[in-house]
Amino acid sequence: MAVVAQRAPWSRRAKEIRRHTLIYVGLTPYLVIAVFPILWMLITALKQEPDLYRMDVVPFWFHLPPTLKNFEFLFQRTFYGDWLVNTLSISLFVSAITLLTAVPAGYALARLRLPFAENLGIAIFMTYLVPSIILFIPLSRVVSELGLQDTWWSLVVVYPTFTIPFCTWLLMGFFKTVPFEIEEAAMIDGCGQFGALLRVVLPVSWPGVITSVIFSFTLSMQDFLYSLAFVSISEQKPVPLGVATELIRGDVYFWGSLMAGALLVGVPVAIVYNLFLDKFITGITGAVIK
Repeated sequence: MAVVAQRAPWSRRAKEIRRHTLIYVGLTPYLVIAVFPILWMLITALKQEPDLYRMDVVPFWFHLPPTLKNFEFLFQRTFYGDWLVNTLSISLFVSAITLLTAVPAGYALARLRLPFAENLGIAIFMTYLVPSIILFIPLSRVVSELGLQDTWWSLVVVYPTFTIPFCTWLLMGFFKTVPFEIEEAAMIDGCGQFGALLRVVLPVSWPGVITSVIFSFTLSMQDFLYSLAFVSISEQKPVPLGVATELIRGDVYFWGSLMAGALLVGVPVAIVYNLFLDKFITGITGAVIK
């Protein structure tokens, strides 16, 4: 009996090892697909230019010593530092404007029993589906009237036109998942409608709020069309536009610096996504279900 009792834990442990092994084997192809572009960008960013164009060797590793010249070119021969500051500033301002607008709008549509609130929420979301190439023509008149041509402030004005509709719809669906009894209890304790929103609803709606911030922040960082239409001065460009227009000159591609520029922006964004991945999924699924 003692031998049987000793073998039982070992058999359970062997099953757990096999189960985890199968899980990781199944995940390996997806891991390779996810990591390979980043590895390829890093290798290209650190390669010397003659090494990039050698056709007689395997391109997946270094055949000349790695170099930092591509990064030096990026920061010393272009306005990449300004592009980073511009991109971060745009994304922060757009996220703040989106949050300040979408939170009260989503809450009003979800809680205040407005006439046709459900249809109005769907209509707001439908405006997000309008192609950007149609909107940038009338928006150019708005930018011109405000005197913001060729400045990154024009993008702060323009980007909320597609971040606010989606985030309003997202938060409207998320606020509907918050039990109304919680707000009633807060109002009985002396809170008004606004106080209940700030002290009760928002603290339990952080996944939806964080999802809205991540969405507006990253969408502002990766847009190319609007920045191409409204900004042409080099030092005013965001990273996606600057990298694409300043590091591709005719048929000359500065591949090393291109990959370095994309790597310096893409990796931090990926890390942020991973840090808030659970809340991001909760926010998206909570809105979709409702």
